[in-house]
Amino acid sequence: MSAQPANTAPDLLNIEIDGKPTQIRKGAMIIEAADAVGIAIPRFCYHRKLPIAANCRMCLVDVEMGGRPMPKPQPACATPVAEGMKVTTRTEKALKFQRDVMEFLLINHPLDCPICDQGGECELQDVALGYGRSVSRYTERKRTIADENLGSLVATEMTRCIQCTRCVRFTSEIAGTYELGGMSRGENLQIGTYIGKTLETELSGNIIDVCPVGALTNKPFQFKARAWELIAKPSIAYHDALGSNLWLHTRRGEVLRTVPRDNEAINECWLSDRDRYSYQGLYAADRVHAPQVKRNGQWQATTWEDALATAAEALKGVSGNDLGVLVHPATTNEEGSLLVRLAQGLGSAHVDHRLRQLDFADDASARKFGMPVADVDKAKAVLLVGSDLRYELPLLNHRVHQAVKKGAKVYAVNPAEFHFNYKLEGEAVVPPQFLVESLLVLAKALIEAGATAPSFIQNDAMAHLQVTEKAREAVNSLKSGHSVVILGELAVTHPQASWLRAIARFIAEATGAAYNELPVGANAIGLAKVGVLPGQGGLHAQAMLAQPRKAYVLYGLELPHDFADGVAVTNALHGTQHIVAFAAFASPALRDVADVILPIGLLPEIQGTLVNVDGVAQSVEAGAKAPADARPGWKVLRALGGLMKLPGFEFDDMAGLRSGIVENAPATSSNLAERKPVQGLSRLASWPIYRSDAVLRRATALQAHPLNRAAAVRVNAAEAQRIGLAEGDQVKLANTVLPLAIDATVPDGAAWIEAAHDQTATLPPYGAAITLSKA
Repeated sequence: MSAQPANTAPDLLNIEIDGKPTQIRKGAMIIEAADAVGIAIPRFCYHRKLPIAANCRMCLVDVEMGGRPMPKPQPACATPVAEGMKVTTRTEKALKFQRDVMEFLLINHPLDCPICDQGGECELQDVALGYGRSVSRYTERKRTIADENLGSLVATEMTRCIQCTRCVRFTSEIAGTYELGGMSRGENLQIGTYIGKTLETELSGNIIDVCPVGALTNKPFQFKARAWELIAKPSIAYHDALGSNLWLHTRRGEVLRTVPRDNEAINECWLSDRDRYSYQGLYAADRVHAPQVKRNGQWQATTWEDALATAAEALKGVSGNDLGVLVHPATTNEEGSLLVRLAQGLGSAHVDHRLRQLDFADDASARKFGMPVADVDKAKAVLLVGSDLRYELPLLNHRVHQAVKKGAKVYAVNPAEFHFNYKLEGEAVVPPQFLVESLLVLAKALIEAGATAPSFIQNDAMAHLQVTEKAREAVNSLKSGHSVVILGELAVTHPQASWLRAIARFIAEATGAAYNELPVGANAIGLAKVGVLPGQGGLHAQAMLAQPRKAYVLYGLELPHDFADGVAVTNALHGTQHIVAFAAFASPALRDVADVILPIGLLPEIQGTLVNVDGVAQSVEAGAKAPADARPGWKVLRALGGLMKLPGFEFDDMAGLRSGIVENAPATSSNLAERKPVQGLSRLASWPIYRSDAVLRRATALQAHPLNRAAAVRVNAAEAQRIGLAEGDQVKLANTVLPLAIDATVPDGAAWIEAAHDQTATLPPYGAAITLSKA
């Protein structure tokens, strides 16, 4: 009897492909095993992340089981492996079938490769070279399909479609929106939306990547360049803290297209539309191309020497305590570290990047996730607190969607009834002023079930709260193991965020769930680590605006759109002596208050490091050229610090800069904000998915997308009736007039007014009591 078993792992099967023995997991398909050993099998409908369709039949192979060959070739994508199976991919019979399938696919395919955007990177071209005939035997008229307009992001040429249904499976199984489908049958089959609607999923650009032909292409990139003209540069996304990996496709230093770069732990092989199409914003008309100085009220372009000297003179003209430094939360670690050194060298402790935070009672800053992104799709239960997750972090929401498909239960406590692409097991929708009470109901359910009440929760504060069966069900689900509490942006930026954070952490600890708090800004975690926070006795961002400084350094900001309180920033900056702005764009609001504008490169154009939600520091090289005289921010800061002879600026290159970076764990406190009752209507202020930073606000294709809604005051029908207003009425709020929209997703007591629009940027902040009147 042999001492060595034939198969040491019960979940692995032994098979042979083209004479190569290999082991593969039980339940895998032949095509997966072939890919694992580097044997190429042609395919069109198969995609490793999509459900199997087996409808193109291009992957037919010969299979032998138990020494007996199967009578017909089998589709490798839909045939599961079995112990002892032998597969041959290049037999005469298999090749004949593959060539015949190729011939059928090309019967109706148009001969427009020279003008097709997919030319040069087309799977059909590649496979036709190996399996196609040089001349078609068919003389019948080719069929043509009328194109549908899918919106501003995806271009269609559906006559090229080979009905692989990858796009259909993507929208149903990955995006979860069921927007594309097959109409008619046989040779009349067409892929489309049927009613000619725009694709509204936030992941729509991925159907371009999965399409194996030129039927679906990148509309902003259409006819701009050929694939072989482009140089691929690795980079990372900077519009949320996931840090999706991507390729910048550039020509002569200009970004013409962005595509995903595989990273299973972060973005898999997908990319959100926000990260895919934002590159258009890099080349906006108001991009700053040269240093500018305001003299006698007039802006004039100048040299770097003059601009730096003017900036140095302005900063030396005030004491350290009178200087505030406000930093955009997508700033790199290297730039953030230099800004801290600049502030310390000038004697200022007033440094902060938390521009959208309203509650600083617990001095909270972004921390890495308790449950890594890659594990979220395995969660058994999820609690969302103040989160429109689909538009805050699209690819984290995708992981939750995948978890739901595996049986996970999702519960939410939100200030509006957001449109999720999966079913919620339970949802509490309350206006912003009652969000804390609604979350306390879950805490009370836990305490009643035996959890020890934390010191900050008093019994009298919970006496009036009624625990529902849904609340008990939610906390019991969280106790089931491998669950997560996700605190979203609408909780982190809430005026009582310290309460929401403390209660959410208590719920996580009492149920054994992980605690994931969404960072507000692409590098909020990294900037907190390198100390872009108030020093000893320093003021946080809101305090710097409430107690205006005589001078400010503004880094990468757009006024007032990037701030939680637009009125406060406008008032504070208009009364200053000096403002030195490091900026990529020169908006009218910035020109109105700044004295010097120093043009800096954006992340695709510079070398730098961002830290993502899992605490992973991702460094990238410059992938594109900054325009004209714009320079990487770290080089501008190095030049300014050197000119002023400040300590910490003695390095010569990026390696020297990085060697001097000191990382610390930011301190926090257990203080909680004072809870003030709000009478009447409270403002719900969310940052729209395509307006969360200056680059996105200038990306024309994204601005034309239906998810980018026009500015409006949104209330439900009952609330509108109570205040005597109707759909379409012009409503006055503060000094702004906006149209009224009836929206059933908004609860009583709330008015949903999205932030970061030109018309809404200076309205009262999130959670503020507001009064509406007919204009």
